[in-house]
Amino acid sequence: MAKVIILGSAYPLRGGGLATFNERLARAFQEEGHEVNIYTFSLQYPGFLFPGKTQYSEEPAPEGLDIRVKVNSINPLNWLKIGLELRKLKPELLVIRYWIPFMAPCLGSIAALVKGNRHTRVVAIADNIIPHEKRPGDRFLTQYFIKRIHGFVTLSESVRNDLMAFGVPEQNSSYCAHPLYDNFGEALPMGQARKSLGIDHMGPLVLFFGFIRDYKGLDLLLKAFGRKEIRELSVKLLVAGEFYTDPETYHELAEELGIDKHIFWHTHFIPNEKVREYFCASNLVAQPYKSATQSGVTQVAYHFEVPMLVTAVGGLPEMVPHGKAGYVVEPDPKAIAEALVDFFRKEKEMTFRENLKEEKKRFSWYKLVAALMKQEKERKNTHEDH
Repeated sequence: MAKVIILGSAYPLRGGGLATFNERLARAFQEEGHEVNIYTFSLQYPGFLFPGKTQYSEEPAPEGLDIRVKVNSINPLNWLKIGLELRKLKPELLVIRYWIPFMAPCLGSIAALVKGNRHTRVVAIADNIIPHEKRPGDRFLTQYFIKRIHGFVTLSESVRNDLMAFGVPEQNSSYCAHPLYDNFGEALPMGQARKSLGIDHMGPLVLFFGFIRDYKGLDLLLKAFGRKEIRELSVKLLVAGEFYTDPETYHELAEELGIDKHIFWHTHFIPNEKVREYFCASNLVAQPYKSATQSGVTQVAYHFEVPMLVTAVGGLPEMVPHGKAGYVVEPDPKAIAEALVDFFRKEKEMTFRENLKEEKKRFSWYKLVAALMKQEKERKNTHEDH
């Protein structure tokens, strides 16, 4: 048994992808017999940097997890305090979630202090190395973080390649596919799910799910829905997730294309307890991203065995075998529309759902725990900083 500390987002921060992932990872470590604490943020983002309505959850705290709300992302004195505290605790493994360069000074500084105990193996799960929305200084900040970490586990091969472009030796990183989000409950009958969401449409329904950012390509999907061949299908679109960009741009585009009456706009934060209703209500999940690394949305779709349409960017093609679990297309409205027509006219849904039952076996939390613990086994051989 090892003592493991996860440093990253968790309750009382809202259960978006990061918090949900970290809490589920902690449970996977516990199931393997390890002692786990999560150190999360008392302040994750300053208010002016957070594009949503609130950073905090209204749901009850997860049971059975030791979550310590202590880390301030913008206070160097706090980094010193937390770094020294974790250094003294001497866990065998410190797992740090890294997703944007803004967090590099905080997380990198804590990592450097913890490494000083010459006992703890510091491993980062790197969601992104090159961010989707680039800003000046990103490369410098990411380099600062990378230099203070012993090893990395990435959730896509494309991110692992980005790491090596930053000079990380191949042996200091490994790839493990993003595990399934299997913590949203059992599937519901489609009719029951739609009724619960107030959707009276019983025809074809495509889901766009998650925080709405420009790089996620909702505009491409709207343009696909504006094409004649899609309108002839009587297919409707369910947009579920909070806007992290200007919503008017998208509403105006939908009106201009004449498709607004074919869209259900559920553009608010979706709590964990409602997630399954959205996936179970849908025939297909669309991720028309313009850039990507990996996505937790695909892993929710796998859990509920809902076919997917993804674009050929980043690690998405690694996750969704074309013609088996769904479609991999270019990030282009015409290509998206052609895939939708193929899916609905050729009635591919049940075939894809059967394939998903087999494909989903590739994605396991225990594989991720094993990849992280493999890094921990290097701990005794680590006697100097990298």
